[in-house]
Amino acid sequence: MPVLTYAFLIAVVVSTGVRLWLSHRQTIAVRSHRDHVPAPFADSIALTEHQKAADYTLARATISQVDTVWGAILLLAATVGGGINWLDQYSLRFNLPEHWRGIVVIGALMLIMGALDLPLSWFRTFRIEAKFGFNRMTQGTFILDLIKGIGVAIILGVPLLWLILKLTQSSGHLWWLYAWLVWVAFSLFITWAWPIFIAPLFNKFSALKDETLSQRITGLLSRCNFKSAGVFVMNGSARSTHGNAYFTGFGRNKRIVFFDTLIERLTPSEIEAVLAHELGHYSLHHIRKRLILSMVMGLVAFAVLGALTQWTGFYTALGVSVPSTHAAILLFMLVSGPFLFFVTPLSSAWSRKHEFEADTFASQHTDANELISGLVKLYRDNASTLTPDHLHSRFYDSHPPALERIGFLLGLIQKSPSAA
Repeated sequence: MPVLTYAFLIAVVVSTGVRLWLSHRQTIAVRSHRDHVPAPFADSIALTEHQKAADYTLARATISQVDTVWGAILLLAATVGGGINWLDQYSLRFNLPEHWRGIVVIGALMLIMGALDLPLSWFRTFRIEAKFGFNRMTQGTFILDLIKGIGVAIILGVPLLWLILKLTQSSGHLWWLYAWLVWVAFSLFITWAWPIFIAPLFNKFSALKDETLSQRITGLLSRCNFKSAGVFVMNGSARSTHGNAYFTGFGRNKRIVFFDTLIERLTPSEIEAVLAHELGHYSLHHIRKRLILSMVMGLVAFAVLGALTQWTGFYTALGVSVPSTHAAILLFMLVSGPFLFFVTPLSSAWSRKHEFEADTFASQHTDANELISGLVKLYRDNASTLTPDHLHSRFYDSHPPALERIGFLLGLIQKSPSAA
């Protein structure tokens, strides 16, 4: 058996084992603290709400463990199990041009794996989310969203794949560099197009009508020197009771979006503080830094892919008998996951650092007490656990744990001149 095969199998087994171990630690930590609300939240979160969050976290952890094992099985079946090779050989029957055959093979595998993962997605929505009172999505909406998602993937993905596969045939040994440039352009286009063309396919967006809140937001944007294409409210309640807020787009097409569920539950001053946190990400160039890192990592990935397409052993070690660019793309996409899994803590740590910086920014432009109050409501209403396992949190969480984050904000308040 080739060395790469051994390395891949070890990576799959170890990454799967670590995932299950971390999930097990999470369940132990959450279950052991289920009957006691942490002291800083005792006055704002009832025991029944804390227990609901614990039970919700435990239910999600259980389905996540099933998903982890099922994902590993599908990965092995597609690669060393011969799934990609079978699809590739079967596609020869249709006598398609090489680049179109590649599109068919890649598309077919994505559809098959998506279909095999569909039962778990359905269970999360209509069993777990519904059990805890979060789901508002109907079966019809679930199916319609699925059809829309596939349609968008075909409309956007087929031209991208066609161009990249054509480049492999016409651009010589530097095809990967030109493919990377195409990918960068495509990513920027999606970022620009998402808020005005794609997102409205799935949700309704309306202008913010609350005058008091609108005035607060206008003042905050002015203080932070931020210009946007508007503030919008999204009908998130049509699918879920979870609340959130986010930025989308770039340049003159930047938009601020609030879930209607968040607008309903937070006071204007709390919403202003939450928005100030999001503005902090923009003002501190976190979004730009992440975009640059993504482009750099993409360049490295395309360079590695370009080299792997020329290595016959790469294909045979992973279950593909006949080398092709589309097979290399599929193998690289699937196989890189278990190896890159081990850098997850670095990405999470970087993200948490940005969250602390954005909280600091928010405390400088709004009342940090209002941000604390708003966050506590979001923890409560979204049933976010207040007592995660510290290793699980360090490995996965892009945001600091509740106790750590609230403690950080309280420290900022004590250090502020007004507290002196």
